[in-house]
Amino acid sequence: MDKINLTIDNKPVQVDSGTSLLKAAEVAGIKIPSLCYLHLEDLNIENKPGGCRICVVEVNGRKNLAPSCATACQEGMVVRTNTMRVLNARRTVMELILSDHPFDCLICAKSGTCDLQKTAQDLGIREIHYKGEQSHYKEDRSPSIIRDMDKCILCRRCEMMCNKFQTVGALWGINRGFMSVVAPAFEQDLVQSTCTYCGQCVAVCPTGALTEVDHTNQIIRALANPKKTVIVQTAPAVRAALGEEFGLEPGTLVTGKMVSALKQLGFDYVFDTDFAADLTIMEEGTELLTRLTSYLNGNKEESLPMLTSCCPAWVNFFEEYFPEMKDIPSTARSPQQMFGAIAKTYFADKIGVDRKDLVVASIMPCLAKKYECQREEFKTDGNPDVDFALSTRELAALIKQSNIDFNSLPDADFDKPMGESTGAAVIFGTTGGVIEAAVRTAYEVYTGKTLEKISFEELRGMEGIRHATIDFNGLPINIGIAHGLGNARELLESIKAGTCNFHAIEIMACPGGCIGGGGQPLHHGKSGIITARQRAIYQEDLAKPIRKSHENPYIKELYDEFLGEPLSKKSHHLLHTHYFDRSKVKVVIPKSKV
Repeated sequence: MDKINLTIDNKPVQVDSGTSLLKAAEVAGIKIPSLCYLHLEDLNIENKPGGCRICVVEVNGRKNLAPSCATACQEGMVVRTNTMRVLNARRTVMELILSDHPFDCLICAKSGTCDLQKTAQDLGIREIHYKGEQSHYKEDRSPSIIRDMDKCILCRRCEMMCNKFQTVGALWGINRGFMSVVAPAFEQDLVQSTCTYCGQCVAVCPTGALTEVDHTNQIIRALANPKKTVIVQTAPAVRAALGEEFGLEPGTLVTGKMVSALKQLGFDYVFDTDFAADLTIMEEGTELLTRLTSYLNGNKEESLPMLTSCCPAWVNFFEEYFPEMKDIPSTARSPQQMFGAIAKTYFADKIGVDRKDLVVASIMPCLAKKYECQREEFKTDGNPDVDFALSTRELAALIKQSNIDFNSLPDADFDKPMGESTGAAVIFGTTGGVIEAAVRTAYEVYTGKTLEKISFEELRGMEGIRHATIDFNGLPINIGIAHGLGNARELLESIKAGTCNFHAIEIMACPGGCIGGGGQPLHHGKSGIITARQRAIYQEDLAKPIRKSHENPYIKELYDEFLGEPLSKKSHHLLHTHYFDRSKVKVVIPKSKV
């Protein structure tokens, strides 16, 4: 690639052709404030609309100030980022933005993590000289996401993620002038839109315009109620990211400290969603082998490729856009919902508690989990299998509120029986992990032979779409993997076109899988964080004494004592589900209560 030489603030800089002035300044160690710009290098995601004008700079020979995020470097360019003209323009723009922004920082969900707040502080804004009418817009509450457009600064990051990366099409810039807003088509609420609740819009929003529905107060009330037995499950991706909220480096594993914190918060039992991930492999893996055997025996109408079904945002996506293909995904519930179903039957019986007095809370990296646990098919007589889902961010906030010194906590172990898991379960947290876990078990069940190589490097990586062929002792199994709903759409279109030769496909809605979920600590556009979390997931897998789901002794005990065998009548009732055509029916799901 050609190199460009330029000067920024009297510093010589050399960058690749096509590099923006903003990135070139970063190379030179010069910080330029920005709000609308977003670049995640490890995920190949970049948004540079040049809309907010906070990042303007002065370029010799150019009359107007240039938005550095949307201006490409040119040979010999001389740039100044710190002239009085530039500083005055930035402060003026920031004051104008703040003049149409609510002053409720003390109670805003993003207070302390708000890019707008931080940028205003960095620019030294202490007074707003522009007074006038403020725009007001209705608040929109879905089961997972809250839209407060009074706080929107029209940076369009959410629109880029929703449309360009996820191809969901739920958010668009509509209207003009003072009435401009980012909203679903025809200004519908999210529950009437195509939103999948993946939460990627929340993850990139620089203000409090997009936040998650917070279940913390319901959890606190349940913990304070002596009549309730409250148990908690933690998803695999949480342990690889939670430490970031306490100043630890991205990718620091905090499994033991997380368990200690949850016990100090007062949960009666601290369990691991990884247990249910092992259970998912038993059901989903058996389902895959059943379909494959049927196909190999001549049933060419068998539903292949089989698609994984662990990700609720992905389930929402195919129910919305590909309802005619709803027989292809596995019928296995997600690990969250499998855990809830077993907790409120098998475990409730073990401890002698009525399911209505047992509260199941989840700690999840995903905002779609808040929606998933409220779906009607996951309730018994109106009582949900999982009562509440907290995001990783919400758990961190609760720990801080409780004056728990997280970093000094000793490591603790999960409780048994539903806290015991394998390495196969923990890799559910990253793209490629679910199908790798399935392969570890399906290979040994199908061939009757012991795997010599447990790690399948060919299934790993960060490419949006990957493929590999795994040899099942002479039977080649073609596997596809996609993360990000735009990539999922590409694979599904190939299935519809008849050009897909995969036997199984893993799909996760979020970039990087659950490690990049909408409920994880905010990355603020910093690159390398998702890949660091992925490394931590594989590190925990390697450290596990058991790395195959079918070897988990507590899973074996569950089948012996309660379920019988995978795909049995009881397991079908408790651990499997069915799908709907969301394009025809939009349902507002009421909040559940303890």
